[in-house]
Amino acid sequence: MLWNKSRSSDNVVESEGGGGGFGLGPIHLGFGGTVIAIIIAILFPQTRGIIFGLLAGGGAPTPQQTTQADASDPQVNFVKHILGSTEDVWSAYFQKMGQTYVDPKLVLFHGQVNTACGGASAAVGPFYCPGDKQVYLDLDFFQELATRFHSDSDFARAYVIAHEIGHHVQDQLGIMDAEQKAHARGAPMEGANGLSVRLELQADCFAGVWANQSQQQLQWLQPGDVESALNAASQIGDDTLQRESQGTVMPDSFTHGTSAQRVRWFKTGFQSGDISACDTFKAQQL
Repeated sequence: MLWNKSRSSDNVVESEGGGGGFGLGPIHLGFGGTVIAIIIAILFPQTRGIIFGLLAGGGAPTPQQTTQADASDPQVNFVKHILGSTEDVWSAYFQKMGQTYVDPKLVLFHGQVNTACGGASAAVGPFYCPGDKQVYLDLDFFQELATRFHSDSDFARAYVIAHEIGHHVQDQLGIMDAEQKAHARGAPMEGANGLSVRLELQADCFAGVWANQSQQQLQWLQPGDVESALNAASQIGDDTLQRESQGTVMPDSFTHGTSAQRVRWFKTGFQSGDISACDTFKAQQL
């Protein structure tokens, strides 16, 4: 992936600490984060109150102070370029729809961070907080991506970022609000056909749309790049993570979709380049 071909974003910042107050809403964990958090709660019962409070979005500090990220760090520079591409792709896409895309901030942190959705640790993986409309990423996750998920390529890392930006796109389009209203009417969040699975699979599809559109703009993908993203998606399905951690699969507790579903929806977005192909909420078969 020739990632230097993209524009570098000015919206990558680093967390400095501080904050107080209370959470405003649930964190939308990405890339297997919810499953990982639940596994931690199962293995270490003393963390359950913190973990499930975090997932519910209650009683946690508000966002920390941030400073501009240091682009001399190669990993930071990479993130800035990928974020710049997402800004260009989605700004152009929204303009075609007669809407204005508002660029999110991407906050880099180490270990733990306070957000408008609650406190979080690196254990939950990258995530999007609709309360402050920011993406949060601990760069150490890229090492976990390589060692645990066997996905050590630039495009696999770009997919992680694009998935979280996909949640921001959902937020801007009102999809997250509609999800919460559906849940308030009694629709289940978890489970193989739950709202959470549909939201996450749509974010995968939106990541595919970004990959399609960014390739049209930059011609930056190289042989094997798409396969690396598909491999990353296949490594973090609910079924794969549950089988790895507990030896069995429990569809009733799914939050992100199976490996096959995540691959399929990313491919749907990549092949179509059209968000109208990503309506997982109306899909009869995920």
